[in-house]
Amino acid sequence: MPIAESAETLLLALAGTTRFLLETLSVGTVLVGLLACANQLQRPWRRRAQPGPPLAGVRLRFGAWLSLALEFQLGADIVATTTTPSGQHLIQLGVVAVIRTFLNLFLARELEAETRLERQKAPPAQGPSGEP
Repeated sequence: MPIAESAETLLLALAGTTRFLLETLSVGTVLVGLLACANQLQRPWRRRAQPGPPLAGVRLRFGAWLSLALEFQLGADIVATTTTPSGQHLIQLGVVAVIRTFLNLFLARELEAETRLERQKAPPAQGPSGEP
């Protein structure tokens, strides 16, 4: 059975590499999100004429980046659980899935509320004759 053993070894190596790449993408995504949000917060100080972005918008943006990072982490945990299904991997998978689900739920609610607020603040659109 040397073919089966070498195939299993290859699969484990591929899974390990995939898991490492997914975890790297997860960390990189958090870093990019942090930099994007820092840039968004810094922008008003460079151009004093415009008011700063509301913190709720920055929180939503960073939350979206965190959600994407959790997707990568979930993928890494799925790969780890598939190749070596231990109790610890199953617990990690469950925890990440629950966190991701709740984060996405609350992000969707906050985004909906933020969008509703922006629509209320915006002036009504005018038609071609100048009337709303």
